[in-house]
Amino acid sequence: MVKKRLGKIKGFSIQFLPYSEIRGLDSTKRIKRILNIVLGNNILIIQGKLEPEEETRLIEDTMAMMGHVKNFKGIELAVISGNGGKSGGFFGRFKRNLANSIAGEDMGAVTIIGPATIIKEIKRNPKKIELLLKG
Repeated sequence: MVKKRLGKIKGFSIQFLPYSEIRGLDSTKRIKRILNIVLGNNILIIQGKLEPEEETRLIEDTMAMMGHVKNFKGIELAVISGNGGKSGGFFGRFKRNLANSIAGEDMGAVTIIGPATIIKEIKRNPKKIELLLKG
């Protein structure tokens, strides 16, 4: 049954990108690496999250590419954070905040980015993530 539903979507894969692979890159190279992966018909799962300026630039760059790159309809992007410091008490929040400030990144977060030609919608709720694909 799953094969029938996915049969109309041609050639995509899901790729995981650990933050350690993009940590040393500047913002421009980081965005370029992400776009190269997504333009290859991949749904990208990144450990951590981008800086707000990087996320804005990524969206701006994809908007500029629409109409100039064949069959490119943009991207879908979602950031899912862990428990966001809402549980674990004072010391749990302190430990997470300290780790995030040392690493410079929220390692409890996951960023999902994919081509809009494949991803219809990303739904988030506290207990699950639904990635709805186009048929």
